[in-house]
Amino acid sequence: MAYSAALGAVYNHYLTTYAGKGSVSRYDTHKKSELRSIYNSIVKLNKDAPLYILDSSNESRAFAVGLKENARQLHNTIASLGGLEDEKLFSKKTAYSSNEDMVSASFIGEVSDDGEAPSFDIEVTSLASGQVNLGTFLPEDAEVSLATGAYSFDLTINDLSYEFQYNIREGETNRQLQERLVRLVNNADIGVGAELLEDGKGNASLRLSSKSTGLKDGQDTIFQVSDDQTSKQTGTVDSLGIAFLSKLPCNASFLLNGEQRTASSNHFTVDKQFELTLNGIADAPGQKAQIGLKTDLDSLTENVGNLVSGYNSFLRAAAEYLDVHPKSSKLLSEMEGMASRHKTDLEDLGFSFESGGQLSLNADRFRNTVLNDENSGELYSIRDFTNSILRKVDEISLNPMEYIDKTLVAYKNPGHNFVSPYVTSNYSGMLFNSYC
Repeated sequence: MAYSAALGAVYNHYLTTYAGKGSVSRYDTHKKSELRSIYNSIVKLNKDAPLYILDSSNESRAFAVGLKENARQLHNTIASLGGLEDEKLFSKKTAYSSNEDMVSASFIGEVSDDGEAPSFDIEVTSLASGQVNLGTFLPEDAEVSLATGAYSFDLTINDLSYEFQYNIREGETNRQLQERLVRLVNNADIGVGAELLEDGKGNASLRLSSKSTGLKDGQDTIFQVSDDQTSKQTGTVDSLGIAFLSKLPCNASFLLNGEQRTASSNHFTVDKQFELTLNGIADAPGQKAQIGLKTDLDSLTENVGNLVSGYNSFLRAAAEYLDVHPKSSKLLSEMEGMASRHKTDLEDLGFSFESGGQLSLNADRFRNTVLNDENSGELYSIRDFTNSILRKVDEISLNPMEYIDKTLVAYKNPGHNFVSPYVTSNYSGMLFNSYC
């Protein structure tokens, strides 16, 4: 049980601190053959690797884990542009919306064999919203009206009930109690957020709001607050007034090609082809947004722009550690050297090299260059550059410890060494520090 609890704490720390930087996508799944290839690469990498003593400081741990995560994100960004093979790279079709203020769209499907581009129109009449419970505004400096002792209340969401327990201390003020309950609810992370609202007159209220929106069939609310069946003393709900429902949750409502539709969230898919995000409602009845696919040239330009954005984000993330982890400069130098080998070809396409090795793209010049090149020969240079990035981020993902400060202890005996495929577990072990 102790081991399971420690392991759970490790995963929770990893997910909330590092993995939360980017969303998990379908590019994070792998076939058995891919995992076998990674294992074989680790074996080959470590067969002749020297023995090191690694810097185990908090800064080194944060840098190693963050570096691997940033490399994963850049790899996934490139994969999302159509695929990792040369013939598929940058082939992803991109969607457009004629009214981004109302609806934004991305294409996640496949174009039909006949090449017909799907399109439709949408009119948004209401957005999905969450539930809000607003407590009573109480004088901040006044003492809590409840007697000292142990109290609790229940918060039920998604058919699960959570009990929150706390103690009221002698002389405690309303503000102190409200702030403590805000931390208690937020740290629980159960899908309900808490915050304090002030009225500018010395009063404060505890506000509870759902993180999800909309309603499932047969439901009237997303969460309920009560202390009728709680295990400790009652009185919290009435004293703070947090059972008051100030805003009911509701579903999004919209017309899709004139047909009435609803959704519990403002983010959903249509026919497994488009991902839509509702941003606002129509300013007037009948105002619609046209959703469709951009031209091949516009899609290509947007894909290349996304590559530039992902590449620059990776460099910025590495540069953040220059002060606390100077060896990150080695990575930045390698990335800059890699890009410089493609500099002339990239500049011909409309790229510019900025400070810190970052790139910028002149979209108009890029379009004109591609249009004037009947054989698309210029695109080979950007594909070569992208493949160089892929090889580099795969190396980083395989062994982020390469960029950690370390002291060489001994070289292995050439030709008589043993395969040690778990040397890179030094990286994994960093996640367990302070837990085991």
